[in-house]
Amino acid sequence: MSVQQTDAAQRGEQILAVFETAFGRLLAADPAAFRVKFRKMAASSFAFYRGAASLFYADLEREQHGGPYLDERTGRVWIHGDLHAENFGTYMDSQGRLIFNVNDFDEAYVGPFTWDLKRFVASVALIGYTKALSDEQITELVLTYAAAYRERIRSLATGAKNDEVPPFTLDTAEGPLLGALRSARSLTRFGLLDSMTEIRDFERRFAPGGGSIDLDAATRYKVLAAFDGYLETLPEASLTRPDSYRVKDVVGRRGIGIGSAGLPSYNILLEGNSDALENDVVIYMKQAQTPAVSRHITDGAVRDYFQHEGHRTVISQRALQAHADPWLGWTELDGSGQLVAEVSPYAVDLDWSDIDDLDEIAAVVADLGRATATMHSAADDESGHSLVPFSTERAIDAAIAGDEESFGDLLVDFAHSYGARARADHQIFVDLFRNGRIPGL
Repeated sequence: MSVQQTDAAQRGEQILAVFETAFGRLLAADPAAFRVKFRKMAASSFAFYRGAASLFYADLEREQHGGPYLDERTGRVWIHGDLHAENFGTYMDSQGRLIFNVNDFDEAYVGPFTWDLKRFVASVALIGYTKALSDEQITELVLTYAAAYRERIRSLATGAKNDEVPPFTLDTAEGPLLGALRSARSLTRFGLLDSMTEIRDFERRFAPGGGSIDLDAATRYKVLAAFDGYLETLPEASLTRPDSYRVKDVVGRRGIGIGSAGLPSYNILLEGNSDALENDVVIYMKQAQTPAVSRHITDGAVRDYFQHEGHRTVISQRALQAHADPWLGWTELDGSGQLVAEVSPYAVDLDWSDIDDLDEIAAVVADLGRATATMHSAADDESGHSLVPFSTERAIDAAIAGDEESFGDLLVDFAHSYGARARADHQIFVDLFRNGRIPGL
């Protein structure tokens, strides 16, 4: 066996060990869902990277204790936890505005702010590789992201409040971000309802098929009891019309996406803000997962802050996202924390498939750098959460100011090195999967 083959075999064992820790229990409970998940991850190195956050953080812990720009404050910032280039998109906020920003907070936690930045820039390297960009062009994109992040952090730290920083809306966004917002605006609640439900006996119900699972009476009772618990977690402003929360129907779903394989979930059809059938609302209740980053954060105060993973996900999203989904809440079901939120008709993810012009890619990456900085500055001493009792933007600004010259270089080096590692890991993973080496499948 050559040295290269030996190295690949050793790395394969590392990947299997990390995946066993991250997925073992869920995989044993639902191997079919993980076969779907792993086939999606096998499709490309970027898809593999998206589904392998657990491996990413295991690698960070192995290679980095502390690190540049991290101290007792900047190492304890509310972070997204899975900040890659496709985790951005549109949502309708509680004030009725369409916003383009970071989305999908399932992995959010409290940890080093640089971990978000590193996860993002490695994803830029992977996207750049798939678009046949040179290493020099990828370097420039990472430097663009670093500069935009730095500029926005400095602006926030030296006076601008979050409320004074305009979000990306139909009035302020440009390019592909504006395109996503316009696409979201063209969507309708009726269109969503039409795809999931039907009218029977003058009332709306979930339509059969399409991945929905009928529930037996005992399960339905448990879900409705959990729903009652969820109502107690909603902000008072959300409870303006009690009839809005009248349950019309409940069905089961099985998570088979890259991030939700094996996690049981349910869709619940509600009355909405009027008796009109086109205003009905669909919410989902899904078992929240243990965030990959949490296995590598030893701070007991962070771990003990949360009741369970559903509570963690919601508190994190409310902290990181201004004017979050008014239906966002948590509950418990069978002893597991659940995340509850609306199945939004206005959700459009950033689509990189048609973003090929280098200048346009750079403009998008700069906007995402600004969005990242704004997110990091949102959850601190002014957000009402005691877990991060200081100004994060001032702490991050001071840390970067201590070594301005090396900030961009740090991210460039990481982007190239981890991008190459993820491409190699993808091939190792595919060989493990197709040769039946993943236990339980």
